[in-house]
Amino acid sequence: MKLDYKNEKVMKRITECKSGLSLIVVLLCFMSQLNAQEVLSLEDCRRLSVENNKKLKIADEEVKASEAQKAEVFTEYLPSIDAMGVYLRNQKEINLLSEDAHLPVGSIGSDGNFTFRPDQLMVGSDGKPVMVNGQYVPKDYALLPKEAMTVDERNLGIVQVGLTQPIYMGGKIRAYNQIAGLSERLAKSKRSQELQNVILSTDEAYWQIISLVNRKKLADKYVETLTKFVHDVELMHVTGVATKADVLSVRVKLNEGEMVQTKVDNGLSLSRMLLNQICGLPTDTIVMLKEEVVDTDVDEVPTESLEQVYSRRPEVASLQLATDIYKKKEKIALSEYLPTIALTANYLSSTPSFFDGVSTKFDGMWSVGIGIKAPIFHWGASRKSLRGAKAQTNAMNYKLQEAKEQIELQVNQSEFKMKEVTKKLAMARKNLERAEENLKFANLGFKEGTIPVLNVLEAQTAWLTANSELIDTQIEARLCKVYLERAYGTLEF
Repeated sequence: MKLDYKNEKVMKRITECKSGLSLIVVLLCFMSQLNAQEVLSLEDCRRLSVENNKKLKIADEEVKASEAQKAEVFTEYLPSIDAMGVYLRNQKEINLLSEDAHLPVGSIGSDGNFTFRPDQLMVGSDGKPVMVNGQYVPKDYALLPKEAMTVDERNLGIVQVGLTQPIYMGGKIRAYNQIAGLSERLAKSKRSQELQNVILSTDEAYWQIISLVNRKKLADKYVETLTKFVHDVELMHVTGVATKADVLSVRVKLNEGEMVQTKVDNGLSLSRMLLNQICGLPTDTIVMLKEEVVDTDVDEVPTESLEQVYSRRPEVASLQLATDIYKKKEKIALSEYLPTIALTANYLSSTPSFFDGVSTKFDGMWSVGIGIKAPIFHWGASRKSLRGAKAQTNAMNYKLQEAKEQIELQVNQSEFKMKEVTKKLAMARKNLERAEENLKFANLGFKEGTIPVLNVLEAQTAWLTANSELIDTQIEARLCKVYLERAYGTLEF
């Protein structure tokens, strides 16, 4: 008996330990779930999406690239300095003479020309200078060895340093600098446009979750009400007050409500994944949103004039900048008609050198000059290029006009939808009040036995529909505000 008592005590302790470990595991799992949850507001989601959006990062890099390109193009105003070095190993030397040369020995006459004195001429037996082929024969010759006229160019080296300063390029450099400045502004404008797209997609995903969260609460409440109603009708069927058809009708409605629950849960999971992807969070992150109550009025958006809208919309700014860029390209095409002038300065050193005889030492010289290049005839290429540039400018102008027309239409549609949703919101609230009152009297009549089950089900369905329409209208009102701000160009973070 004592042994059994000890075994029982040991088993009890083991069970207590297992229970304690299980409790710790459950607590750890619960804490990990809490840590995985993120409580975010709309501003938090916008901030995360802006920080993590890849397209925005690409736009930021394009802005940096345009800034670097602008700085690079500015250097075209400045002189450029280049250095060049060449070394060649040649197989042979250069021999200016094929053999030793013999040069006649003469004198320089009073007129500065080469001539011979009588004593420098060969004299014949008759005492007169000897002539061969009509030429006097010199008496003495100077030897010019072949080696003296040999240049050793087997090791050839050249070093050149040059400076080029543009003086006049037909306005091309200035036009390129203006294009670089406009391109920088264009990159920033595209970045602003992409920022608005990111904010818009974030708001759409955010309010979609808010809509589904409220729909889930509504579906849960509807199923809870139907579950209780099924229980009541089944009891009434047992007592003979309700029919079997009434029970089946209520159960069918309950099944429909549970299906709605499932659809809402699935939609909510997918919407959370989408928002996580937009915000740069892991897709399995459970995002808890702060603004889960939407039964509040939407702030009115101040009306803007079309000129104010055009000045704020990045699309208009981008197209206007693109038009200006093409106008500058017209100037570049026009510059092909004009001459170009540049100042050059060079220093050239080589070995062997020939500045002071033939030497194997490096020796060189400097030179300064001005170069002018003027187009004369190129088969009308410049004229065709200018014509093409003007056509591109006109095409961009048409795109700008079309964009303004589309923006005007977008503004009018957004303003109309904003007014329409305001009316729909008032009607949805009024409709919900009537549905709640109808359901209240239906439940009261059902308890008193004056209203059948089908009428109660109809009242519950009408109540569910009215609540759903109100939620949809409230979310639509918030999105209409976002769309109107986007149309006005005031959607900013």
